[in-house]
Formats: sequence, structure tokens, C-alpha cells
Amino acid sequence: MKSTVDEIRARFDNDVERFSNLQTGQSAAMDAPLALELIAEAAVATTPHARRLLDVGCGAGNYTLKLLAAIPGLDVTLVDLSQPMLDRAQERVSAAGANAIRTLQQDVRDAELGRDTFDVIVAAAVLHHLRTDEEWEAVFAKLFDALSPGGSLWIFDLVDVELAPLRDGTWKRYGAYLEALKGADYRDHVLAYVEREDTPRSLVYQLELLRRTGFANVEVLHKHACYAAFGAVK
Repeated sequence: MKSTVDEIRARFDNDVERFSNLQTGQSAAMDAPLALELIAEAAVATTPHARRLLDVGCGAGNYTLKLLAAIPGLDVTLVDLSQPMLDRAQERVSAAGANAIRTLQQDVRDAELGRDTFDVIVAAAVLHHLRTDEEWEAVFAKLFDALSPGGSLWIFDLVDVELAPLRDGTWKRYGAYLEALKGADYRDHVLAYVEREDTPRSLVYQLELLRRTGFANVEVLHKHACYAAFGAVK
């Protein structure tokens, strides 16, 4: 059985400090600092006149902070399961000069986001918690509807492998990365909660879903083993 929403919320309630490091991002995610830079650059390049930002699964607000550094004075909506994460994100984003801040302690599956409400949406290390194909399709459709015409969606996430013969090698590479980072115990700890908590889909699956949802312009920014940064423009 996979973790429930309440179990996932409890884990993140106790992990605020780790997610508050703008320089390292989330260390268990491969190339997290690079993805942060690439997504901020892509959002600015494709949506330079953006005024309204939605950060889904915002954590402690790293992606919003990066966007505010490039596009000051954004109106920001922060969505996260964890109230302690939202509290920290709101504090940091406010200090960084957001024009307005709205916080929603909700699962994105339940959140009412409206239509043509945002110019940029970022979703980092959150969508892998979606379970069924129906949930994936509903959330991607919701994010598409919430974007204004010309708006952009950028995702950094854990991804599965499309070709089954490559799966073992990909996850072995990720395990080696974790072990080199903090040792075998850390590797086993992270892989155990990935198995317990996460249900990622492949990068190919998500790119195809973006197109089926209505995005005509889709781009891959970076992929390394089981992590990818990618997005689309409406």
C-alpha cells in the first residue's frame, strides 16, 4: 500500500529545514540546483511579462524565490499539503518582494485554481504523488485551464522509465548517486520511501499527456536517470 495523503503531509511537516536551502534544493533529487536554474530561465524566457505565479507543492518556496529574483513583484499563489512548509514559504516569499501572496493548504487534486488565472505555473517534486491515470489526466487538465493563453507550465520531478529493460539500470544509477551523497543507509532510506510514497510516470508519458491536454509547445530542459525538468507553453 502506498502512503496516504495524511502520511505524506506528516513527513513534509517535519522536513521544512531541508527544503529551505536555495543553494542545494532537495539533495535526494538529482541535479536539483540545476533544475531550479533551468526552470527559472525557461519561465522568464517564455513568459517575460508574467504577473501571476502558481507554485504547486511549493515546499519552502525555492522556485518562487528564484522566479521573484528574475521577475520582481509577482502575485504569488502557494499550494502545499504542509502548513509548516506554507508558513516558511510565505515568510521567505514576502521578504523577497512578492506583490501579493495567497496560500492554499490543499492537495492539488482538490484545489480550485480557476481558469486563465496564472501566467506561470511551477510544480517541483510533487506530481509523482499522483496515483491513477485518471488523476494524472485531471491534474494536467486543471493546470492547463488555470494558465492564461501564452502562459507556461514547468515541472521538475522524479520520473519512471518507459522501456522496462532500462528500469533496473536507471534505479541502480540513482541508488549509486544516493550512496555517494550520504552513504548506504541514506540510499536505503530514500529508496524505501520512494517505494512507499511515490508513483512516478515516465517522462514520455508526461510529455504525451501535456500534448493531449492541449499544450502545443512542449520542451525538455534536462534529464538525468530518474529525474527530469520539462514544461510547455499554452
